[in-house]
Amino acid sequence: MDVYDIASLEAHVRKTMAFYHPRAIDPQGGFFHYLRDDGEIYDRRHRHLVSSARYVFTYARYAEHFQRPEYLEGARHALHFLEQVHFQPDYQGYAWTLDDGRVEDDTNHCYGLAFVLLAHATALKAGIEEARQGLYRVHDLQTRRFWEAQWQRYADEADRHWRVSDYRGQNANMHSCEALIAAYDATGDRDFLERALQLARAFCLAPSQYDPASSDKPEQGGWIWEHYDRQWRRDLDYHRDNPRHLFRPWGYQVGHQTEWAKLLLLLERRSPEAWLLPTASRLFLTSVEAGWHPEHGGLVYGLDLEGNIFDADKYFWVQAESLACAAMLGQRTAEPEYWQWYERLWAFCWQHMIDHHHGAWYRILTPDNRRYSDEKSPAGKVDYHTMGACYDVIATLRNVSSVQ
Repeated sequence: MDVYDIASLEAHVRKTMAFYHPRAIDPQGGFFHYLRDDGEIYDRRHRHLVSSARYVFTYARYAEHFQRPEYLEGARHALHFLEQVHFQPDYQGYAWTLDDGRVEDDTNHCYGLAFVLLAHATALKAGIEEARQGLYRVHDLQTRRFWEAQWQRYADEADRHWRVSDYRGQNANMHSCEALIAAYDATGDRDFLERALQLARAFCLAPSQYDPASSDKPEQGGWIWEHYDRQWRRDLDYHRDNPRHLFRPWGYQVGHQTEWAKLLLLLERRSPEAWLLPTASRLFLTSVEAGWHPEHGGLVYGLDLEGNIFDADKYFWVQAESLACAAMLGQRTAEPEYWQWYERLWAFCWQHMIDHHHGAWYRILTPDNRRYSDEKSPAGKVDYHTMGACYDVIATLRNVSSVQ
């Protein structure tokens, strides 16, 4: 594939979407969340809030980009399931997981609300006007229940009675920043952009960047830690015994550094501030240089406190978000090293991460690039990262063309 050719990138998005459409649509409501390499659905009952929301994103973005209004019906189908099945009127929250339509886990996660907000914003921008009211309602819910003004960040989780736990995390805030940028793009309401900037400043510039045990000691590479306590002090032991937790892994996450870098670039386009570009450049370069597997290539999952590789598995989303960020930095700075990273990442993904026969990306590979199982898309995946990265790259390449 010519990774600089927009038509080639669009063909890849089409093939990825074809893996899901229409087989993932459940005519009884929502979408199926568990697909094997060949597209076989291996669990028809279980639903996860993150997948349910991300299906809205993938269908709405596809409909908007390719001008295929029939895919808007898929987005509406997914949005209806979010609001009619995941949403629980008795406690005014969204069920984290469902089993055969019944609530399995009623924990309220800020991370989940971030994706519900992103779903409504993406649907609205694609032309689903009825998503506008839901967008503002979810933003208000997230603000009332989780926003901590004194810290300029969101708390992380609460029980069904909205009693907030002591845990604090960056991941929910990072994806809230992403959703707020999308909400701004969909509405033009600058309040969303201001909140996104608050989050970016809090995590990329704030005192939480420092080790509480040594207040003058910066974190490794200026990277952003994952886990904190109620006072937003780093918790270095949280999930140390479960480092591969799906949403709260231990260690420095290479993909989260590059994902934040991408968000900083998106913010700079909308509200130029002098610190955004250099911070994005630093986060990207230091993390990919530390995270590239020296023998088998690809970006690893986790780095330890000294910045050494400790979890060398290769996750699809880490590669996808990083190659999008590389292209955006290349376009913004005109520095060739970013385009070199873009090409290197695509070459790795094309050889190892992408299923050229059935379509879509493999979720996870071993350190030496073998698949662990034939479960291509369990709950949470749905290729929102990979198709989203391609849209980011396409927009970036169009910006390159427009200035040449």
